[in-house]
Amino acid sequence: MNRIYLIGFMGVGKSTIGKKLAYKLGYDFIDTDELFESKYKVSIHTFFEKYGEELFRELENKIIIDTFNLRNTVISTGGGSPCYNNTIEEINKSGGLSIYLWMPAEALVQRLENAIRPRPLILGKKHDEIKAEVERILSEREIYYNKAGFVYDAISPDYDKLIMLIESHKQ
Repeated sequence: MNRIYLIGFMGVGKSTIGKKLAYKLGYDFIDTDELFESKYKVSIHTFFEKYGEELFRELENKIIIDTFNLRNTVISTGGGSPCYNNTIEEINKSGGLSIYLWMPAEALVQRLENAIRPRPLILGKKHDEIKAEVERILSEREIYYNKAGFVYDAISPDYDKLIMLIESHKQ
């Protein structure tokens, strides 16, 4: 397996799980959000405000395509990236293994509310408003997330089990 792509909603733990998984596999780790911010020298939030989502999604897709030549790498994608510009289909065709890190909406809401780095999605909103927004976005995105090679429950990651699942899905 050359590349493993972790997809899923913001706050699910793609970067945390990705770093630990990469370490256990002896792979490199890349976070596409960090790549974006480093390449364009601007935060994603600021880029969204200044240039809009359409351009962001186009450039985000190019960053993911640039990862197709990497070897032995775990790649954490942005929460929306698999849902635009046929990105999930391109990941799957590229020879990489995509894994949807799943978590129920209420658990995602609690993680977002308790996050060290505040997310623009929740700023100034009450719990019920955040939950409604998470459920709405999740319902739109799950059709894409579920195109992953497999779904993994990210509530309490068991890395040995995850590695066994990855081994069983090698292409």
